[in-house]
Amino acid sequence: MPATTSALDVTGLWKVFGPSGRGGSDGIVGTPLAELPAAELRRRTGCVAAVRDISFEVRRNEVFVVMGLSGSGKSTLVRCLTRLVEPTAGTVLLDGEDLAAADAKRLRELRRNRFAMVFQNFGLLPHRRVIDNVAYGLEVRGVGKAQRHERAREVLDLVGLTGYEDYYPDQLSGGMQQRVGLGRALAVDPDVLFFDEPFSALDPLIRRDMQNEVIRLHREVGKTLVFITHDLHEALRLGDRILIMREGETVQLGRPDEVVGAPADDYVRDFVADVPRSQVLTLSWVMRPPAPDDPMDGPELPPDMVVRDAARVVLSAGAPVRVVRAGELLGLVDSEAILRVTVAEDGAPAPRTQTAAVGG
Repeated sequence: MPATTSALDVTGLWKVFGPSGRGGSDGIVGTPLAELPAAELRRRTGCVAAVRDISFEVRRNEVFVVMGLSGSGKSTLVRCLTRLVEPTAGTVLLDGEDLAAADAKRLRELRRNRFAMVFQNFGLLPHRRVIDNVAYGLEVRGVGKAQRHERAREVLDLVGLTGYEDYYPDQLSGGMQQRVGLGRALAVDPDVLFFDEPFSALDPLIRRDMQNEVIRLHREVGKTLVFITHDLHEALRLGDRILIMREGETVQLGRPDEVVGAPADDYVRDFVADVPRSQVLTLSWVMRPPAPDDPMDGPELPPDMVVRDAARVVLSAGAPVRVVRAGELLGLVDSEAILRVTVAEDGAPAPRTQTAAVGG
């Protein structure tokens, strides 16, 4: 196991599309042109900066979501991370290894063994059975048929497709086809899984089922996931942390409760205006400091418990609930604080009862 705590480290990443040469795509980064707004940069150089000086880390075994509207640069970003698109500048480290320094042979090895992608369009081989689609990555590695089929059956059971081994893709629903794509990615046992808007083409009910599937699989197999989406509710539901992009730049990076509870600007504030706060904010956002006359015999709850899940305990308690972590009293939550969030979920910012949220 590598000593680093990060699966991915991204620093100063740029991707500029447009003509090369003096003043072109390879003459923008590090110059005053890089500071120009997108429209002015395009007018003066004919170039588009799809990714602009992005830096972040993806922690091992977390679900890291990149969210933004169409044209925000999120899909270009994930393609730069896997070098399906060559970055203009910056570094991407996979467990400390610089992907930009990888030659074609090493890059093939990394794609076969270290990371895998799940796309929106599934990318299944129509003339091959489900079991052979799932086993395809292992076949490319040179794994024998019996061994790769054994592994494929294990993965098909994991993604809920046992019994469909001999079906062809066109015999399956869209949701089942996406499960095949997910199984194909899991079969090679990658360290990092990249999802590029994989559920966008699915209807809402199937999409929710697939989100549940990702949550379940993450609990069971514990992979590092980088998930691209334009859907805020999907981002909040899946992400341990969320990177919000606009015009190629980072707008905010934080946990779901941080994005909802403390939006970085009006752009994010508009995004989260209709989010039910009780389903995202944790007790650390609504607790208050203890007062000298507060009773201390109420039940204990952790600071990272979501308000909705804590509501029944708080509202039925005869005393304020103590918010405790590792034996330390962090604050108190009473019925009034819960009701401010749960009763008036009209998109207005939830009142803060503390000067700073405590990380959960």
